[in-house]
Amino acid sequence: MASRRTVNDVAIVAMGCTPFRDHWHASADDLLVDAVRECVGSTPALTLDDVDAFWVGTQGSGMSGQTLARPLRLTGKPVTRVENYCATGSEAFRNAAYAVASGAYDMVMATGVEKLKDSSYSGLSAVYPPADGTDVDWTAPAGFSLLVPAYQRAYGVDARGMRDALTRVAVKNHANGARNERAQFRKAVTAETVENSPRVAGPLGVMDCSGVSDGAAAAVLVRAEDAHRYTDRPVYLRGMGFVAGSGAGLATDGYDFTTFPEVVAAARQAYEQAGVTDPATQISLAEVHDCFTPTEVVLMEDLGFSERGKAWRDILDGRYDLDGALPVNTDGGLKSFGHPIGATGLRMMFECFTQLRGEAGSRQVPDARLAVAQNLGGQPGSCVAFVAVLGNER
Repeated sequence: MASRRTVNDVAIVAMGCTPFRDHWHASADDLLVDAVRECVGSTPALTLDDVDAFWVGTQGSGMSGQTLARPLRLTGKPVTRVENYCATGSEAFRNAAYAVASGAYDMVMATGVEKLKDSSYSGLSAVYPPADGTDVDWTAPAGFSLLVPAYQRAYGVDARGMRDALTRVAVKNHANGARNERAQFRKAVTAETVENSPRVAGPLGVMDCSGVSDGAAAAVLVRAEDAHRYTDRPVYLRGMGFVAGSGAGLATDGYDFTTFPEVVAAARQAYEQAGVTDPATQISLAEVHDCFTPTEVVLMEDLGFSERGKAWRDILDGRYDLDGALPVNTDGGLKSFGHPIGATGLRMMFECFTQLRGEAGSRQVPDARLAVAQNLGGQPGSCVAFVAVLGNER
């Protein structure tokens, strides 16, 4: 399958991101306005009128392009609403990037938003269409919990070693989130807190799961040759891959719950476009979809950061800590931010953008040059996956 780098390179010149938390007194409209206002206001040479076209990602907090057009009072502008499971925010970014790369528009904006806390439902708010009854009916924690025994069995990891690795993921991400004023949970947690938290599904406790929150984020994209009109520190899109799985993993024999094949394929596309041949040594930092702690373990291998069967050991050795060789989820990840579905993908990009511009403060990764943003939706065996490589050089 051909998946090529765009003919025209794309750059991000401005971003905004609200705090992710309980926004009881703010609507989805309010959050979008706040994110866009920060995004546009961060760059003096930029005005909202300069933006030619808009994309908004949301799973359940709005319908149609009017989700964004109404709160921003946009007149005569094309605005498109997209949805792609938990990769919805990344899908808004992907479509916006292709639109500006094609030459159809000079400047575009990608936004994402979700309001979950006052939806009367604590968790993902998807409303699924009627089906024939053959779909697997389980909760998200139940589905992702199956990664744990599968990984142990495949690689001979005992229960204590696996538990230590899952706990290290949670402790690491919350420690990073404690440094981030935009995170929902800003308190470091101990291993004892993680391991003594109430069980939710299989071996997963509450502290193995991401939280529920509200939030919004926004990005302005232009062709790379135009980027320095707006900022002296643009961030370039070096490669981007997206794959929607066929669902065969849950419909046929053979899927073993130790990998997300869709992530592997999307990463391969993004790395090839970016010229990344050894992600374990070439990538400076990564934001990955830590919806549950075992997801991050598996993703370290699917993204080529660890050898198969070795990620659990690399995690325990501190390879992915903030001061490790390849820091992962430096902003705190979904574990610290929660997961407002339409906003998460762009929140990941916001951290990459911040790090690559050297603006991450106490979380700053020294000499950050290439960053990966990885976002997925669905469940093991049947998911959609997005991977982008961003850099501060073309």
